[in-house]
Amino acid sequence: MYNNDENEEKEAEAIMLIDSAENLADKGRGDESIEEYEKAAQIYLDFGSYLKLDEIYIRITQIISQFKSNIQATYRLKSIIRKTEELKLYEISAKLLIQLGNISFRMKDWETAGESWNTASNYLHESDPEEYSSLASILLLEAGQSFERSHITKDKGKRLILKAVMKINKFDDLYQEEEKRARTLIINKEFEAAADKLYTISTYFKKSLANLDELLQNAESKDTTLNTKARFIHFVAEYQTVSAICLIATKKADSKERVEKLGNDSIKLFKESILLLKDYLFKIKKDFDREIILRVTFDTMLLAIIQRILGSKEIKCRDYLLNGIEANKALTKTLKKSPYYKIVEKIEIAGLKDALNDLLLVNLGHFEKIKNVLISNFQQN
Repeated sequence: MYNNDENEEKEAEAIMLIDSAENLADKGRGDESIEEYEKAAQIYLDFGSYLKLDEIYIRITQIISQFKSNIQATYRLKSIIRKTEELKLYEISAKLLIQLGNISFRMKDWETAGESWNTASNYLHESDPEEYSSLASILLLEAGQSFERSHITKDKGKRLILKAVMKINKFDDLYQEEEKRARTLIINKEFEAAADKLYTISTYFKKSLANLDELLQNAESKDTTLNTKARFIHFVAEYQTVSAICLIATKKADSKERVEKLGNDSIKLFKESILLLKDYLFKIKKDFDREIILRVTFDTMLLAIIQRILGSKEIKCRDYLLNGIEANKALTKTLKKSPYYKIVEKIEIAGLKDALNDLLLVNLGHFEKIKNVLISNFQQN
């Protein structure tokens, strides 16, 4: 630390270094300019004057982008970022990571761009969740879309896009809390309250669908939008379906109208989600994404369940899944191997009650912990 006289002397030195750095930048001498700026940064670091550090490091990134090749720029930026991270200057680190992401994206280094924006999003959220809420969410979306361009990080990209859309619509944390409450209510057999809670969760996803196309307008491919849209439609229908099942568990006669309304709306949504995923899968000839195979057959299974609950015979679910894709024999063969497809078969041939034990043996995703309670309730009816 310096005393007051030394402080003034050192600050004067820092100002001279900044002036010198700017003169060198004007003359196109980028390397020397950056060196002068880094000397000034070290002085302000010794002071603990982080506001000036912010300005200096951002100016350094501008000079790096102007005077260096992309490879040199990323190398220099990474070096500076390591220093700010060690000092736990997360807000400054975030701004530098955004620049690194921009340069990496121009170089088509999708993984580095995605990782930079993802980390920047996390740092901004840590620094000031309220002030940076919007920017952190957009960065997360950009990170997801960049990751999705790479075969290596494609799955991670899809997950981040989903998380980003929930963050942008401000219900990511709320949704998880509400789902925990709904799960507890079901375990305690408070079915009516659980039904209300699950329906509320479905409305969060429904609202997100309204602006999904706008959010994903810069997506790398139509498949990104299609896939994300199908997932959000699935969530709306899924939570509505389980809400209807909880209402049935109350055994109250006045719940019948709500069950039918929720069930019929869910049938329409499941059909839409299945069509979107079929369009996505049909273009693929082999090495199908296992997650999407499970999702489309899971939706088909839920469609079969809700139809049986309502006593609807609108469609034969297996036919609805396979119609129009028969030409892709590898796809139809893969779909038929799914454990959820086998349950659809059982429901359509033997009925829902005969398929309940099979449901106990398959994973039901985030409803895995409550399936025993709900299924046992049906078995007792």
